[in-house]
Amino acid sequence: MKKIIFLFAIATLFSCSDFLDVTPKGVLSDTQISSPEKVDNTVNAAYASLGNDHYITPFSLWPYGNVRSGDAYKGGRDEGDIQAFYFMETFKNVKSDFGEMDALWFQYYVGISRANSALKTLNTLTEADFPKLKIRQAECRFIRAHYYFQLKELWKYVPFIDETIAIADYPSISNRALTNDQMWDKIADDFKFGVDNLPAIQTEIGRANKAAATAYLAKTRLFQAYEQDDRNNVTSINATKLQQVVDLINTIPATYGLVADYADLFTPGATENGNESLFAVQFSNKGDGTTYGRLNFGDVLGTPMGIGCCDFHKPSKNLANAFKTDPTTGLPMFDTYDAAPLDLSADKVDPRLNHTIAIPGHPWKYDPTTIYQESWNRTPDVYGVYASLKENVCKSCYTQVGPFYGNTKNRIILRFADVLLMKAEALIELGGGANLETARQIINQIRTRAGNSTAHLKMADNSFESQFNVGTYGLAGWDQSFARKALRWERRLELAMEGNRFFDLVRWGIADTYMNGYFATEKSKITYLKNGLFTKNRDEYLPIPDNQMRFSKGVYIQNAGY
Repeated sequence: MKKIIFLFAIATLFSCSDFLDVTPKGVLSDTQISSPEKVDNTVNAAYASLGNDHYITPFSLWPYGNVRSGDAYKGGRDEGDIQAFYFMETFKNVKSDFGEMDALWFQYYVGISRANSALKTLNTLTEADFPKLKIRQAECRFIRAHYYFQLKELWKYVPFIDETIAIADYPSISNRALTNDQMWDKIADDFKFGVDNLPAIQTEIGRANKAAATAYLAKTRLFQAYEQDDRNNVTSINATKLQQVVDLINTIPATYGLVADYADLFTPGATENGNESLFAVQFSNKGDGTTYGRLNFGDVLGTPMGIGCCDFHKPSKNLANAFKTDPTTGLPMFDTYDAAPLDLSADKVDPRLNHTIAIPGHPWKYDPTTIYQESWNRTPDVYGVYASLKENVCKSCYTQVGPFYGNTKNRIILRFADVLLMKAEALIELGGGANLETARQIINQIRTRAGNSTAHLKMADNSFESQFNVGTYGLAGWDQSFARKALRWERRLELAMEGNRFFDLVRWGIADTYMNGYFATEKSKITYLKNGLFTKNRDEYLPIPDNQMRFSKGVYIQNAGY
């Protein structure tokens, strides 16, 4: 970094000198990338940005979607280890000058910039010159919309910049130029272009296809359906948008579905990119020509100390308890699940517990010869003894880079179980007997898959890790209120530790009541949570970073409450 600053200073000092009037190395000119033969490189660069996150700026959003929801503790050495994440976990002292938030905002707009740059080049071509023109345009708009979707989940009001806006005009684009609803429409427009122009099948793995765009458009309309006022209150649920969610999902081909075993979603190798994965970030090993391979560096902090570093992203006791099931019915224990600590010698549980959470004495990542130990934990007195499993891999499957241990397992952004649950949610909120019944069948389909996903959950003696028991919902008592409770519980279990939970709570308009209820019960068990407090009409979204406010020269408006 010092060398870069020094070179910049020299370049500034001698900016008028002839020796600097040369074509810089490592920079592509417009003529080098505008030909049909070269334009794919700019599209590939946009795709590459999906894996350009860092442990301080994780695109998996584990600090924002899991830690802020009570499904995970921050972890690490103590509360001061990446302290900004601790403040966000307790919703105390969250400030707009946090470098971690500013860096994440910046990284998202770098990705958007790559998509826009590719689009600018693509827009100069014709389909006669480049037959894949519409497809590549749709891919870039898909990537751009993905970034804007995540930006919107985090900050709500962000500036929308597309390929038609000159760089010189960026500082003049307000984050309030579009209303909340208009911004959702912009994101939807990009995904709709993908629905209309992407092929059903891409020959190259990792490229977005029609089904991925359809699913993401449905997700956009679902979030948009929960209409919010300027204070982040959910004021109504738009039935037209809900019906669009259902109609879109109904068009996804039957070639997509649930994989037979839940384990196959979270293991590297042959099972990756299966028929449940609609869109995933592709990582790679050393064979790609790089020193270490294309590693998932955004999630390296979640590796336990017994393997490497640094024991962040720790599943909470509350989440572990949520996997308990009634010993008779096999259904969730909605009202009593957190009354006592999880006791696997007595409690019946959903198998997804063991796929999601590493428990001392149990196999690490489906390997009965490698037992996860309590000693693998960095500070068990603060953050407990659980570890997150979904983003991790077998002990011998990591690549060490300095103190960190990365892996090449794909990061799934959209999977079919999530899509099915979106459809069930829309049907439940639309109401009516037929809709509620279809939603019940969907939820039961997912629970049945969970109950059948036990083949990899065995000890060395072939006994099961836990006492598994998963039941399905019957017709009795299945009204809209109960169906809503069942759906929301199912989303928590099925998608646990995948970065979704907090944004679900905000969408439903229950983040304040849920999180303050969580703090009320957890502060007596987890000392460092004693000051946790969610402030309604503020904590639903993050503050706009100070650096971005300054960059905008006064046109950005800070989010409510900050």
